[in-house]
Amino acid sequence: MTITMKKPKSTIFIPSPSLLTVLTEDLLLRVLDNLIDSSHRKAWRLVCKCFLRLESLHRKALRVFRHDSLPNLLRRYRLLELLDLSVCPRVDDGTIAFSFGAEPGGFCWTRRLTKLVLSRACGLRSSGLEVVVKSCPSLQEIDLSYCLGLGDREASALSRATGLRDLKLVKCLGVTDVGLAKIAIGCTKLERLSLKWCLEITDLGIELLSKKSTGLRSLDISYLKVTNNSLHSISYLRKLESLSVVGCSFVDDDGLLFLRNRNPHLQSIDVSRCENVTLSGLISVVEGHEESLLQLGAGYCCSEFAAPFLNQLKELRNLKSIRIDGARVDDFSLGTIGANCKHLVEVGLSKCAGVTDGGIAELVVGHANLKVLDLTCCHLITDASLSAISAYCTKLVCLKLESCDLITQKGLEQLGSSCSLLEELDLTDCSGVTDMGLKCLSTCSELLYLKLGLCVNISDKGLQHVASKCTKLRELDLYRCTGIGDDGLAAVSTGCKKLKKLNLSYCMEVSDRGLKYISNLSDLQDLEMRRLLKISSEGLMAIAVGCKSLSELDIKRCYNIDDVGLLALAQYACNLRQINLSYCPVSDAGLFMAMRNLKCLQDAKLVHLAHVSLEGYELALRVSCGRLKKLKLVSTLKDLLSSNLLQILKAQGCKIRWMEKALILV
Repeated sequence: MTITMKKPKSTIFIPSPSLLTVLTEDLLLRVLDNLIDSSHRKAWRLVCKCFLRLESLHRKALRVFRHDSLPNLLRRYRLLELLDLSVCPRVDDGTIAFSFGAEPGGFCWTRRLTKLVLSRACGLRSSGLEVVVKSCPSLQEIDLSYCLGLGDREASALSRATGLRDLKLVKCLGVTDVGLAKIAIGCTKLERLSLKWCLEITDLGIELLSKKSTGLRSLDISYLKVTNNSLHSISYLRKLESLSVVGCSFVDDDGLLFLRNRNPHLQSIDVSRCENVTLSGLISVVEGHEESLLQLGAGYCCSEFAAPFLNQLKELRNLKSIRIDGARVDDFSLGTIGANCKHLVEVGLSKCAGVTDGGIAELVVGHANLKVLDLTCCHLITDASLSAISAYCTKLVCLKLESCDLITQKGLEQLGSSCSLLEELDLTDCSGVTDMGLKCLSTCSELLYLKLGLCVNISDKGLQHVASKCTKLRELDLYRCTGIGDDGLAAVSTGCKKLKKLNLSYCMEVSDRGLKYISNLSDLQDLEMRRLLKISSEGLMAIAVGCKSLSELDIKRCYNIDDVGLLALAQYACNLRQINLSYCPVSDAGLFMAMRNLKCLQDAKLVHLAHVSLEGYELALRVSCGRLKKLKLVSTLKDLLSSNLLQILKAQGCKIRWMEKALILV
């Protein structure tokens, strides 16, 4: 008998619809609105092609790190409003012409661009700026700071950007009064202008600017060689709200007198380091702006602040910020400032002689809204000052206490219990800080920036307390903290995942094991580890592989790092922009590979590389000369390197600093 087996019925599985198919593009774009962290946005892009496309439509701002990726990025992101090329090497006229030129079909991504950052683009000239102006009709802000090749021709090209409202020309040394006049005539809508360190600008240029750019609201002429005549011209800018004349040594009280009854909307003025300004000039400013002035900067210009000026402060009914760094003060003067300025949010007393516990107590009483307090190098203050600050300033966000040696665990305990909103704390060179003090501070869970350099009485145990609770830390400075070792770094690597900047220089107990812990910090961008004698190329290799975001690295005097470590950097550290290899035992081959493969490298310190020959220097610099903007070399190479190479580096905008240093291995 034959037995027939029935086939089992096959079960058909119908997949349930994905949640992503239910969500509309509008809802997904709303989700993107809430993804602020760059790592979260990166994870979003990797989900699928749909998410990648939506992110490209959503992104309005882009910062480019690599020159070779620029064309693809600009093809992907079509709706940009802000483009930052400040850290991108080799930005010159050719790059601009290729990237900003019109595309087939007439569409160009630049038409929506409102803000462009081109600072340090040393190869940029007038033809490149003409392309920018022509292709960016909506351009309102442009930053050309430290573009050392910019002169009057470039200013003339820029003057055609008629919609420009914000212009930064910091240290554009070639711009003269002629170029400034063209900008003033062409850019009629200009509201904010920075001319800091533009040393060729004189009183004549400022006079022309003041006559033509009457809509200016913010002006920075710091360190210019201008006189009182410029302030006389500026006094006619009726809409001016912010004026910075820091370091203008030819300006004095007579110049400030011009401002007394003019500039009715002036909210901020900074005359710091104006050596010829006295209290009389400051009183002139105060008398004319009792209602409007919100910020007053007067650091390092007056040796002391006498009663006439302090009493005048009570007329500044809305003053929120005052900086008198470097002056001699006493309890009475600080008490008068506190009593007369009821709405202070920021007080700067850095390097002020005479600051005592009594003065701080008088200053802070009643100032519940104080958020920033700078007491750097106020050597006389003790825990009593921290007690007063903790009692009255519970909204404090930034506190600087560098070199305040008399502070101990007791003061830090009060600070930790009352100032829970602290985001920035500087305890550099405070020898009274101990592990128990750090335990007390660890309750400040909002800390983003913590400086503990030269705190020789802290150890891994104290760092573990900080790392366990201060999980939002972005910057940590442990310079010369000799008690810190690998175990402390293990705690940092697990607790402070968002760390971007770390200084381990001269932490002599740190070894390769510690660097392997640090390699887990994927967001780390800036790492300093000078003279760590226990680390080798093995540890550096771990850093290169793990820290993908690393852009600045200092391994000066790390005598056990050789070509193997450099080859790892060359292969994995593709975003590295700045490196210090001085005194490292690398050879011609290692230096050549690093300088050739690090495509983003712009700043290299190569002092006393004893195992690198003259030919090695020549080859390494030639292969990277198109990217380098800064270079530090020992002065003996100045007459040995070929003149042709030095001319090429100069033509590419590279600034070479020649160091007069003998080879000393310490």
